[in-house]
Amino acid sequence: MEIRRRKNQIEIAELDPFLAELLRQIPACANPEGAPAAEERIFSPPSNGSETELCSEWKMYVEPELRRLFQSATQTVAADLEQLNGNERNLANRTLRFPAKHADAWLNALNQARLVIAAKNNFTETELNDHLHSPIGSRRDLSLFQVNFYGFLQEFILREMEG
Repeated sequence: MEIRRRKNQIEIAELDPFLAELLRQIPACANPEGAPAAEERIFSPPSNGSETELCSEWKMYVEPELRRLFQSATQTVAADLEQLNGNERNLANRTLRFPAKHADAWLNALNQARLVIAAKNNFTETELNDHLHSPIGSRRDLSLFQVNFYGFLQEFILREMEG
């Protein structure tokens, strides 16, 4: 897999079918609905609950805008990912290209997905920091790989945008 910026686009080339499938899962993975721990993690109030008025105002004014922002980012990524749809039986490597102006949406959606996956699986900090964990022997292992893969993508998108 190669990630590079070409003019006004970010290009992820040589995507094998497995990694392409993990990318296609970003919008679904970023959705915290039905997972209270994920909702709590993504929409955590600015205090530990002791400042009830502040928490109430946060829930009323800030949280709806965060939800809109997160939904917009996820929709942008979903639209960019449509180019990976079709001919799933083809085992050839693929290339994904998206406008560089979508980089913030990608960073946002990848971060959401990582937070939701980590919350749903109740990963510990030790597990999240174990970047040498292998092999993938369970759904939980696959989820940990996914969190790390999405973090890897975030890092490279940031580098390409700065570079």
